[in-house]
Amino acid sequence: MTERLTPKRNWLAMAQLVIGVAGVIVASYLTIIDYSDVKPLCTGVGGCSDVQSSGYAFIGPIPVALLGVVGYIVLLALRLARGRLSPDLDSYLPLAALGVSLIGVLYSAYLTYLEAFVIKAWCPWCVCSAILMTIYFALAVLDWRQASVE
Repeated sequence: MTERLTPKRNWLAMAQLVIGVAGVIVASYLTIIDYSDVKPLCTGVGGCSDVQSSGYAFIGPIPVALLGVVGYIVLLALRLARGRLSPDLDSYLPLAALGVSLIGVLYSAYLTYLEAFVIKAWCPWCVCSAILMTIYFALAVLDWRQASVE
């Protein structure tokens, strides 16, 4: 059993997959930086190291970027599971993706606030991840609305 993708739904599914993969790549890069002694590539804009070395870059021993990797992987798994579960369970996947991406957007907004007003430095990689999560959230809203109409 696979999800029936109309042209309208197909672009949405592809967009979610592309944004999810891009998010995994960005968050994975930041996670690697957190676990190594390598400075982040930050051309044209300073502040990456300030953000990555701040007390807000970790929750206990866990890098915030690793939470991003997990979040994007969960979103990809929810997207890829569509049409492969029982119809009852499958109908909840768009709502689950909406919820996960909402948490991601809210946490990204908090981290962006910290960059702007507390750390007073910008990490373009972090901003990129926040933008990707926001785009995914917008796509999840569209997906949820379309799924609830069908």
